[in-house]
Amino acid sequence: MWRQVLSILFVILLALCAPICLDQYWLHVAIISLYYILLSSSWNLIAGYTGLVSFAHAGFAALGAYSSGLLTLYLGLSPISGICIGTCFAGLAGLTLGGITLRLGGIYLSLTTLGFSEILRIIITNEEKWTRGTMGLQVPGLFSTYSKSSYYYAFLFIAIVVLILTWRLVHSNLGLCFRAVMDDELAANTSGVPTNQVRLIAFTGSSAIAGLAGALYGHYLMLITPDIGSLGQMFLILAMTMVGGLGTILGPVVGAIFLQVLSEKIRVYGEYHLLVFGLVTLVIVLFAPQGLMGLLKRRKA
Repeated sequence: MWRQVLSILFVILLALCAPICLDQYWLHVAIISLYYILLSSSWNLIAGYTGLVSFAHAGFAALGAYSSGLLTLYLGLSPISGICIGTCFAGLAGLTLGGITLRLGGIYLSLTTLGFSEILRIIITNEEKWTRGTMGLQVPGLFSTYSKSSYYYAFLFIAIVVLILTWRLVHSNLGLCFRAVMDDELAANTSGVPTNQVRLIAFTGSSAIAGLAGALYGHYLMLITPDIGSLGQMFLILAMTMVGGLGTILGPVVGAIFLQVLSEKIRVYGEYHLLVFGLVTLVIVLFAPQGLMGLLKRRKA
């Protein structure tokens, strides 16, 4: 246990020193990696611990980003207030959508959440009066003075807090109910576990985390476009979680950093970089079904 604690503290220390060691370009890559860590962790909370497959998390990120951006731009709220309200909006949307669709389960849940995400993206794209459509919505930054180091530490702090809360949740009695629902829903139901309520709690919390990530991302770039809620973003979140290790706390962290750095490194291949990216992801999923974290555990064993 002490070895694990020391390893985690060492990794955190390295993360704190990143702005000193990295130039501005790679610091930007680190910030984007932290954004995907938040999104992958939010999807992992429901897919890895309750067995629900949702395609709405990119939509929740877009909802959080646009809610915060519109409130700060048109109502004059501070970015921090906008981020908090945008997170609540995403959580409320997850609560509403989950209350309607979680009883379906399986492929029907996946299709319903996919439809929600696409409908939201189409509305954002066509509503040019408020969201400015494909031109993008310019929003104020989180800090009065633009500094990538400040944004990096803000993203890092939020990511660490989310990971700690996720770890505490997974190792609580509620987390035990999550795994019981995933392993055998019928047995959990007969044992007195309120399966629908447990799923709804996981879905709502996961949606709120995705909205928080989207709101932070929008105020970092200071430009929000409909691409934030696209299917491409959703599939990238799924790939990062699966490559890192589904159902583990550090899996989304490893997967997000690995694929984001890989994406930057293979840009030298020009139009073929997407092909290389897909091949690498496919090889990892085929030969390490439990992800990189599962591969690491097998080597230790």
